[in-house]
Amino acid sequence: MERSSYAVREVGAVCIELAAGLMLLAPHYGPHRDELYFVAAGKHLAWGYPDQPAFTPLLARLADLVAPSSVTVLRIPAVLAVVGVVLLSVQAARLLGAARAGQVLTAVTVGFSTIVPGLGHLLSTATFDLLFWTAILVIVAESLVDDRPRLWLLAGAVAGVGLNNKHAVAFCLFGVLVGVALVRETRPVLRTAWPWLGGLLALAMWVPNLVWQARHDWPVFALSADIAEEYGGLGGRIVMVLEAFVIFSPLIGVVWVLGLVQLLRRPGWARIRPLAIAFLAVLLAFLVTGGKGYYLAGAIPPLIAAGCTHLAARWSTRRVVATGAVLVASAAVAYPAVLPILPASTFGGSFYAEANDVQLETIGWEEYTDQVRAVVDSLAPEQRRTAVVFTGNYGEAGAMRWYDVGLPVYSGHNGYREWGPPAASAAPVIVVGWHDPTSAFDGCSRAATLRNDADAPGEEAGLPVWLCTSVRGSWAEAWPELSHYDA
Repeated sequence: MERSSYAVREVGAVCIELAAGLMLLAPHYGPHRDELYFVAAGKHLAWGYPDQPAFTPLLARLADLVAPSSVTVLRIPAVLAVVGVVLLSVQAARLLGAARAGQVLTAVTVGFSTIVPGLGHLLSTATFDLLFWTAILVIVAESLVDDRPRLWLLAGAVAGVGLNNKHAVAFCLFGVLVGVALVRETRPVLRTAWPWLGGLLALAMWVPNLVWQARHDWPVFALSADIAEEYGGLGGRIVMVLEAFVIFSPLIGVVWVLGLVQLLRRPGWARIRPLAIAFLAVLLAFLVTGGKGYYLAGAIPPLIAAGCTHLAARWSTRRVVATGAVLVASAAVAYPAVLPILPASTFGGSFYAEANDVQLETIGWEEYTDQVRAVVDSLAPEQRRTAVVFTGNYGEAGAMRWYDVGLPVYSGHNGYREWGPPAASAAPVIVVGWHDPTSAFDGCSRAATLRNDADAPGEEAGLPVWLCTSVRGSWAEAWPELSHYDA
């Protein structure tokens, strides 16, 4: 099919505006609990961790080396990732034959949706999962449309990096295989070596992480089971589908469903049809195994590109512009739920916090650390020499390290399990985030209560801080009971 030149100027303007907005918002509120965890994990570099492979902690480590404790620098890779998603989405539209109007509508719709800026605001595995899924699908589409079989090797390399960010990329590869196999026009590709070589390359790049998981008794399965239990059942499956539909915005959901239908029915798009089937295959897989709606986010940008291309080819420029404005407005309504636009005190008491609690996990960490530090400062000098802080989860532990509470910090949560226990002589213990520590610690008295200046109802707000004389028994004996895997 005829292909228009890339709308460099217009798409570039969209990307610059998106990146500039995210950089301006980056320092607001504070780091997310997962970002705090990734920085801590980056200081214990390994091929894997219980809850994710090494890619995002590695980026966190690099950012922290460049500018220690700078949340703005920490989030630059996430900003670049979502800009990449916009550029790849426009390339998908070009492969479908989009002219300039279709390309710009795609860029605006993807770039100013709800989830893309939301993920661009945080350094998270989900941010890069979105990028890697979109990249794999667009590279595969280009290989199929242009008959460039060697691009399967590039897709395999991208998948290999993606698998070292999040294991869910394996579902993307499964979807691609099913999609290519079920479309008559693309099925012959599987009789060549290139797709399989790409798959082998991805597997080879994934092996170090798989070895790490095997040596640690596959904690990923324990965490997956925890997620499946929390989001399982018929209700969880329905919520997953609804979430997938609305995460870009409800109106943009209509656009990508339109794109899905057009990819399945239009004869001229047959060689890109595997992307639509891949989405359906992955959706079915997550319905069976259990998951969250945003797991599907990376499979949706090419569908948005298809919907935008279809609309732009049939409508006048004025109507396309109006459509873009309406789609952006439909997403912008939810921006306060995913971006720090409101004052923290206003956000904490709003329905936006109830709709999406992710931003609540960026509020209050500095105040919490100050309150724990006050307990540390109350210790006698001889106590401080051997005292430690022990927290209930990795967010609390990460905050105590990020803002420097003044003592060694430990936790048994996920990756922190590998970074303990403390020295046998570690005592007294400041216990953070436990409602009742007396099952594991002796001589406990309540020393403080966590609160944040915004009065935001986060997970830590109102939790006690305890000063305990010692761990019950020894740290080595207690550590298995103090350790836990959960999402």
